[in-house]
Amino acid sequence: MARRLPRFCAILDCGLRPELPLDELARCLAAAGVRWVQLRAKPATTASVLADTRRLLSLSPPETFLVVNDRADVALLAGAAGVHLGQDDLPVTAARPLLGLGKIIGLSTHNCEQLEAARELPTDYLALGPIFPTATKADTSPDVGLEGLRRARPLTEKPLVAIGGITVENAAAVLAAGADAVAVISGWQAAEDIPRRLEEFRRLLGGLD
Repeated sequence: MARRLPRFCAILDCGLRPELPLDELARCLAAAGVRWVQLRAKPATTASVLADTRRLLSLSPPETFLVVNDRADVALLAGAAGVHLGQDDLPVTAARPLLGLGKIIGLSTHNCEQLEAARELPTDYLALGPIFPTATKADTSPDVGLEGLRRARPLTEKPLVAIGGITVENAAAVLAAGADAVAVISGWQAAEDIPRRLEEFRRLLGGLD
C-alpha cells in the first residue's frame, strides 16, 4: 500500500478564516503548487462538507491529493483521494473496506503507544502531533516535541507526517527530526499574505509536491 506523498500537506480549516472564500484559498494552493490538501470542516453539516469537497476538487489540479478530515463517507461520495481519521473516528479497519485499496487513509496519533498500535493497520501514512503548542485545536494531547518525534520515527516504516504548531521557522527542524512531511494549518492559512507564505514554505522545503 506504499505510495509517495508530498512533503507538505495544507490543512484547509473552513472555520479559521471565514472571511476568505473557499475558492480563493483553493486557487492560492493550486497556484503555489500544493498537491496535498486536507479539508477540515468542524462542525459542519454533511451536506456542507460534501459540497465543499466537490468544490475543492473542481478547483484543484487533477494530481492533487484531496483528503477529507474524519468523514470517510464524504470522501467516498465526493470522489476524494481519501480520508484522514482521528483516534475517535471510524476505525481504520472499517474505513478500508468502505473506501477500497485505491484510496488514501491517514490516522492521527499522539504518542509512541498509539503509533505502535497503528503499525499494522491498513493506513497509507500516520500523523504524529502536536509537535509544538497549537491554538487550532482545543483539548489537544501533550506536545510531542522534536525529541519525541525522533523517538517515534523508528516505530513505523510508514510515512510519518508531523502536525501541530508547524511554521516556516521550525519546519526544517521537524523534517530533520524524522518526519517525512509536515501538515500545516495556521502556519499558512493565518498569514496576512498567503501566496507569499506558501512560497516561503516552498523555498524552505525545496518544493511542496
